[in-house]
Order: sequence, then C-alpha cells, then structure tokens
Amino acid sequence: MAGGTWTTQNKVRPGVYINFESQGQSLGTASERGVVGLALSLPWGPAKTLLQVNSGDDVQGILGYDLTSASLLLVKEALKRARTLLLYRLNSGTAATVTAGNLIATARYGGERGNDLSIVIRTNVDQPDKYDVTTLLSGVVKDTQVVGEVEELVNNDWVVWSGSGELATSAGIPLTSGANGTVVNGDHTDFMSALELQDFHTVAYTGTDETLKGLYAAFIRRQREQEGKKVQAVLSNYPTADYEGVISVKNGVVLSDGTVLTAAQATAWVAAATAAATVSQGLTYASYDDATDASPRYTNSQTETALTAGEFMFNASGGRAYVEQDINSLTSVTPDKPRSFRKNRVIRVLDIIANDFKRIFESSYLGKVNNNEDGRSLFRSEVVVYLQNLQQINAIQNFDTQADVTVSAGPDSDSIYVEANIQPVDSIEKIYIRVNVR
Repeated sequence: MAGGTWTTQNKVRPGVYINFESQGQSLGTASERGVVGLALSLPWGPAKTLLQVNSGDDVQGILGYDLTSASLLLVKEALKRARTLLLYRLNSGTAATVTAGNLIATARYGGERGNDLSIVIRTNVDQPDKYDVTTLLSGVVKDTQVVGEVEELVNNDWVVWSGSGELATSAGIPLTSGANGTVVNGDHTDFMSALELQDFHTVAYTGTDETLKGLYAAFIRRQREQEGKKVQAVLSNYPTADYEGVISVKNGVVLSDGTVLTAAQATAWVAAATAAATVSQGLTYASYDDATDASPRYTNSQTETALTAGEFMFNASGGRAYVEQDINSLTSVTPDKPRSFRKNRVIRVLDIIANDFKRIFESSYLGKVNNNEDGRSLFRSEVVVYLQNLQQINAIQNFDTQADVTVSAGPDSDSIYVEANIQPVDSIEKIYIRVNVR
C-alpha cells in the first residue's frame, strides 16, 4: 500500500498520506520497536540475504563464531540494544576446500572462516568396513558420520561433500583457500532493496564512503516521504544530510577491554539504541553499554559546535561513555519543521503515529469500512483511543479528545481527511536554577 506526505488531496493509490506540521500505538497501543538493519562484510554465513538475528540467539551455527569473537564485533554492538537484527552479508567470498582421495570437502559458505575447518577420517571401531568422518572447526567436533563410501555422506552445517567411491583414512586434513572477497557499492544497493521489503526502525552504515552515505540518506528520505515508512539511518560524520531521518555520529567509544570503536563502527550501537528506545524515552545521557571512554574526546566549545551542527556524539564521565544529546542531523528549522524535530524522542513519537496509523488502516479499514458518517466516526474513535494511550505512556501531552481529532470526507468518494493535534513530550535536558541567598 502507498503512503508518504501530501501537498494536495490528489493521490491515486489507496493509502495513508500524513503531513506533520508545527502549530506555534498501533491504534489502541503503540507498536513494539527495536528492529535494526545492518549490512556487513563477514568471514562466514549466507551471502546476499537478510538473516533475522534475535537478541539472545546462538549465532555460531549461522555466522561461524560466537558473539565474543572480534569477527562479529559490530553484530555484538548492535545486539546490545536491538530486539531483532536484520543482518545482510555483503560479500560472497571463496569457499575453502580440500581433496582427500575420492572425497572433496567444500566449506558451506565462502570466507576465511572456512580455513578453520578440517576433516578426520578413521576406520570405525565396531564396523571395520565403515569410516568415521568427522568435521572439526578450530579443533572442535561439529559433525561425525559413519559411512561406507563417499556417496553416503550427508552435507552438514559446515561442509558440503562431493566425489564418489571408497574413503581413505586421514589423521586430519584442513580446508584451505577460503577468502572473504570484496564488496562493491552495488552490494549495499542490493541490501537496501532487500531491507525495503521488511519492517524495521533504523539502519546503520558502518563504513566511511561518502557516496554510500549519500545513498543511504537518499534511501531513508524515499522511505519516509514516498513509501510512508518512518525509519531512520545512522551514518558517521554526515551532518550535511540536514534531515530528521538521518542521525550523524561524530565520534566513537572505548570498550572496557580496550577496543576502540570509530564513529563509523559506533553507528551499529546508535542504530540499535535508537530503534529500541520507546516513544517515551530519550537517549540523552544514556550510557553506551560496556564503554569506558569517548574516542576522541571533545572540549566544551567543540561539543557545542558539534551539537549545533546536528551531530550525535559521545562524551565521557565517571568511567563511562554517554550520549551527549539524542539529536538527528536536522539543522534547517522551518515553521513546518521546528527545533523540536531535531530531537529523536520527538521524531520517534511522530514516526510511530504514522507507522501505526498506516498499519491499522491497512489491516482494519482499507476496503472494509464504509466511507459514511458511521465509518468515519468509527475511525475517529480508534484514533482518539490510540492517542489517549500515547498520552498515558507520556509520549504526548495536553491531548483533548473532543477538539484535537477531526475526521471528514475527502475530495473523492473513497477518501477521508484526518486532522489531529498532538504535542510530543520531550525529556528534561536543561535545568536552570536561581538560588536566592539571604
């Protein structure tokens, strides 16, 4: 179904077209957040496809390592906050392989992790005419099969078998020549095409290529303004986006084990934290999980300059790294996009309203409810209940159930026009105190 913004009421496709304008969750409840898109070059795993990784999942079987491995550093950083990670492996790589007599063993996936695989073939103790064929990963047994010849072997999670005939014993033969391969810009474009078909809240680009930053920013703008999907991108050092849909991360952090994350790498955590934050939660002064310092640190004047330029940054205090202010890259404020639109908490409220209205309209109203006084009244009641619930969870305030929502007939027989007045709640971030001493 179509969506986006509107200038005049002349849309062709059925859909929900919403404009947010300044004035001076699902319907009923706000929908759940926490889905992040992330594309990485990895040493193992299915290539060119989106993998759904949920917080707490054991990822070794699909990604080749557990989350403590340096090879999955950015996956780990994202899963510190994300509920669901939509992970896309950008590279295909070359699969490691080895030949042992009539048997050919090939790593299931391309990449350097395949070089850590080895095959051991021994005569079975109980059946001398058969063999124990064992697959090991870094010396750890992952699969053992008892077979008489090559054709009886069944592919496992790590190795694909080929060849025919008799087996020959071997004390251990390693797979070799696995390589990660290279990534081109078109791989990122393919990722965005795949991600577009999914429901998500944020996407991070963990690289530094300026062309790709522009592509990600353009992708998000199209999602927000033409497709009606209110999502955000997190990029490093890209304040020129000047857009509420793009968060520009200025610096990185130092983890407790001494690992230094660049601004580009920190986008994974920022995207996850942003996606997981509720509509009544700001990230200002939120601690970066397991980080002890900002990298680099900035002075007070440098920090003020960065914030004014629309840069999301980290500072350090008391042995922790924290978010200085939960802002996006918007700096060109207008009457239609006031200063409050620079705050990500406000944008989360506006975005969830748009996403929920679209979802509920599609599931409960599109083509199912009469466009008459009764039908419009029913839709208005749903909107009111929804906004009341947002007020109860401190996402909006001062909502008047009688005056702040109107639903009327649109210019066409199949359209309606909804106008809602809302006031998002922001977090307290500045406290001015005057103390009178007598």
